[in-house]
Amino acid sequence: MNEEQFIQALHEKGIELTINQVQQFRKYFELLVEWNEKMNLTAITDEPAVYLKHFFDSISASFYEDFTGSYSVCDVGAGAGFPSIPLKICFPNLKVTIVDSLNKRIQFLTHLSKELQLSNVNFVHARAEEFGQNSKYRESYDIVTARAVARLSVLAELCVPLVKIDGRFIAMKAASALDELKDAKKALQILGSEKNAEYSFLLPIEDSERTLYVFSKTKSTPKRYPRKPGIPNKTPII
Repeated sequence: MNEEQFIQALHEKGIELTINQVQQFRKYFELLVEWNEKMNLTAITDEPAVYLKHFFDSISASFYEDFTGSYSVCDVGAGAGFPSIPLKICFPNLKVTIVDSLNKRIQFLTHLSKELQLSNVNFVHARAEEFGQNSKYRESYDIVTARAVARLSVLAELCVPLVKIDGRFIAMKAASALDELKDAKKALQILGSEKNAEYSFLLPIEDSERTLYVFSKTKSTPKRYPRKPGIPNKTPII
């Protein structure tokens, strides 16, 4: 997917990019490749793949769910900024917080946000388990999202505690999504959320499968969750 195809594909989904937004994505790609030579941000560095598998894929959540309001969004384990930075470029009203356990990635994101002149973005160097127990962040976001971070049973424990009551946890998944959903059923229930939407679609050009699960926060998460760093991964709630 080249830049022109990217602009056209978003246009077909009702997203009209301004010249400034097109330039922001261009600069994003350049900085991603430049910094990737110094640190491991992504295995995908050729332009058509970045525009398709990182930028377009990240924005795909907005084809099904509303991101047009001034929502507070927390992106757990965003790595090089996916999906929240492409969403922020398209929807400047979003207030974005990214939490990542690797300080080098936080340095990249801080530099990136300055270069792209993004406002209302906040980067936190922390383990997601500790972040979720911090009263400053816990149950304070309208939308919490994550992409390619962990299996849903683990991801739910890291994300749901951050969602405010009536907020949304949006999990972006690939083809193994149904098995993950079955495994995560108990965790989602215990953590205080329930599934309210599911969307399956194919990424254009390469036709790879994608699934978007949307969970609403129906009640407060018990204080013991998330558990200490490493425990959700070793012993998921199942």
